[in-house]
Amino acid sequence: MKIIVSGSSGLVGSALVNSLRSDNHMIARLVRSGSPSLPGPASESIRWEPPTGSIDLAAMEGAEAVVHLAGASIAGGRWSPARKEILRRSRVDATRHLVAGLKKLQRKPRVLVSASAVGFYGNRGDEILTESSLPGNDFLAQICRDWESEVEQAEESGIRTVSLRFGIILAANGGALKRMLPPFRLGLGGRLGNGRQWMSWLTLDEVVSVIRFAIEKNSFSGPVNAVSPNPVTNSHFTRILGSALHRPALFPAPRPVLRLALGEMADALLFSSQRVIPQKLQSSGYQFRHSDLKEAFQSLFR
Repeated sequence: MKIIVSGSSGLVGSALVNSLRSDNHMIARLVRSGSPSLPGPASESIRWEPPTGSIDLAAMEGAEAVVHLAGASIAGGRWSPARKEILRRSRVDATRHLVAGLKKLQRKPRVLVSASAVGFYGNRGDEILTESSLPGNDFLAQICRDWESEVEQAEESGIRTVSLRFGIILAANGGALKRMLPPFRLGLGGRLGNGRQWMSWLTLDEVVSVIRFAIEKNSFSGPVNAVSPNPVTNSHFTRILGSALHRPALFPAPRPVLRLALGEMADALLFSSQRVIPQKLQSSGYQFRHSDLKEAFQSLFR
């Protein structure tokens, strides 16, 4: 199967490409002009320019699936007005251009699987959230809502669409966990603020498994909560992480300090509470690899 992947050099994209290649799928990477050379033959690269929508349509012909993971890092810098615009353009505008290109193909892919995030729900306290829950109203929620709306436009051309609302992705070699590990390994880790905010999580290999499930299951469509069935509070998360590293987790990080250092981004990424349940995955018969946080950490650090 020919599968097109955007964001293929990122944490998730790299793991996905390796998994798909191991099963002999043909991978075509969407890459921007001037991007560093990527592993694999040159014929597997399709040039595109997200800001303008320029894309090599001829090279895209014949793909059965498209996995859209591209987007500027949410935690890549303080959220100034200029940074917010970059985050929005790299998701909403880039997706609009990609979908417009897919609509022009003579042989359209049967499925478009796109990244989204549990940030769709905003800060919801202890409320249990499923795919049918309403969106939040903060910056991240607005981006996710508009992002998913652009993905849905592909359905007009008969392309099945899936928007995966990812929780915190746990990987020892990247993402949020990599930033957490140094203080915890020194015994200086602890909860964020009061630690009551809910964290919805999944491991990197679970991410790859869910994406592949979304590609293959023809009855799967629309928004999907890509999270473990067992969300935890930040206080519980930090205790389990400390235990997995055989270190105490006794040093809480005060909210005012983090808010001063990171601004609005701290509220959205560190203190926003999202108790998300993967209702669609559970009802579809998907078998989770890691549903228990303690076991997930043991697997990661092993």
